[in-house]
Amino acid sequence: MSKPRLGLAICGSYCTFDKILPVAEALAADFELTVIMSENAAGTDTRFGCAENMRKRLEEISGREVICSIAAAEPIGPKKLLDILAVAPCTGNTLAKLACGIADTAVTMACKAHLRNGRPLVIAVSSNDALSANAKNIGELMCRRGVFLVPMRQDDPTGKPASVISDLTQLKATVLEALEGRQIQPMLLGAK
Repeated sequence: MSKPRLGLAICGSYCTFDKILPVAEALAADFELTVIMSENAAGTDTRFGCAENMRKRLEEISGREVICSIAAAEPIGPKKLLDILAVAPCTGNTLAKLACGIADTAVTMACKAHLRNGRPLVIAVSSNDALSANAKNIGELMCRRGVFLVPMRQDDPTGKPASVISDLTQLKATVLEALEGRQIQPMLLGAK
């Protein structure tokens, strides 16, 4: 029996990159993994690491070249390349674009192309303004058919009261539930 085809789309929440690598390794054991990176995530060196090293590591994990352009992401829809797509981490910028139907990065194009086939999209929020400017976008996406959220919590309620991050240890469980058309519960987690 073949493995389900999972797209793992990564946005520029650079501080979570160290957390997504072990998650990608675990997912590659159970899914045929294709990695998509936004142009910023794929090309920007930050204090959290070198973009080229991240891309190379993800290519080693998936066994495929990382998709990091709009042109390379567009065939995901017409060719029905994925059974499910997960955006992890999903920044506030990408949340806003998805809520408004904007497809101007490799990740947003992958989402648009994938959703046109009525296939599930999983979102793992990582945003400093999730409970302020992006709260309406999270609400909009929660109401969309075929969109599922990884359980999330405030990561620093005192220092950054509007900041939310999804629990990436629950990404696989969320994906498995979404493949069955169900939202994993609870979506909102208490303090750690």
